[in-house]
Amino acid sequence: MKQYYTFYSHQISMKPDSAHEIHDVMCANATANLDHPTILVYPENQKLSPNFFHWIDTFKPQEPQKEFSDFYNTQNKLKTIQLPRNSLIEKFNIKRINSSAFIYKYYLPFHIFPRTKAVHTRDWNCVKVAVKCKIPVIYERHYFQEKPLESAITESPYFKIVIAQSPLIQKSLIDAGVPPHKTTWMHNAFSPVFLERHPEEALNWRNELIKNGREYLVVYSGALYKFKGVDMLVDVAKQLPHIQFAVTGGTNEQVQTYRQLAKDKQVENIDFLGWLSPQSKLVSILQAADILAHPHCSGKSADFTNPLKFFQYIASGTPMVITEIEPLKAFQGSSMIASWCQPDDPYAFAQSILYTLEKYPRKEIGYQKNFEYSRQFTYEKRMEKILDYLET
Repeated sequence: MKQYYTFYSHQISMKPDSAHEIHDVMCANATANLDHPTILVYPENQKLSPNFFHWIDTFKPQEPQKEFSDFYNTQNKLKTIQLPRNSLIEKFNIKRINSSAFIYKYYLPFHIFPRTKAVHTRDWNCVKVAVKCKIPVIYERHYFQEKPLESAITESPYFKIVIAQSPLIQKSLIDAGVPPHKTTWMHNAFSPVFLERHPEEALNWRNELIKNGREYLVVYSGALYKFKGVDMLVDVAKQLPHIQFAVTGGTNEQVQTYRQLAKDKQVENIDFLGWLSPQSKLVSILQAADILAHPHCSGKSADFTNPLKFFQYIASGTPMVITEIEPLKAFQGSSMIASWCQPDDPYAFAQSILYTLEKYPRKEIGYQKNFEYSRQFTYEKRMEKILDYLET
């Protein structure tokens, strides 16, 4: 019986710097929260399975393991299936039947899709298999599409919609051969757990992080890359020695690199905390801040970004300082509590921080305008819109 909404991700690693994986899990979790039978399917990351019966009896939806639930903060309605990796195939590495091909030629068409009502994925190979199996499919694309896509797939009635993260990515998909009426673009979203208040934990963060007589705390959360504005934030911190800065996210290697950068520039008021898990730590540190920093640089990377942290920031109720990059300009006229400044300018960003501290002092309970504005961007609201495309 075809009853499940199946989300397929080619990788769920539970490692830092995994925004796209978080997106996959949150979409699936939200669909389950909307009371649709939902499974998240992905290849296992553990030791290759020698269990032959595991290969031939794969469809066993299970509640996520505690490590998974803690990392992603999922609820108990979501079920997962980990596809076993065949140790014999991996050992001989035969091109036509490697582990990846085994998933698309065996697991998905014969084990997963016979019970699947619709598929949602970022994996183009999965899209092709779903269409061939006559399963309605929703495809998400987070980067520019540079190669033409097969018209036999994009023009199929089972290929329902492709969702881009920005208008420019949507255009690249149309240029690649996707019929315009089968494309749309949609903002990212956040998990409703970011609306939950944690005043005690937030106060603990402030007591732990604010040092040497400083009064204010500015927090950045996200990937640690130069184009994200992290290098610039170090320069901003140097201009504002009376303000404490804290940065969460990144791999251990990236954290060490940025700690060294701050040391080389003699910036003593910025801490790189690394990846925070469980997610409740991230929720509370966003609420602990006086200001949340969104210093993304201009350039090609800014044309397709649709960062998770932006919507998490809004939900926290904390005032923000945001650079004026193209995908976020639509929010400038909104009611949310935020200040905007031009990108790539440490001085302008520092001045915006000072202005925001004066105009929007920290509230322990957060700013109600941000809570109200954010509710339209939950993953549940996003999935409600997406599921409507299956009815057309």
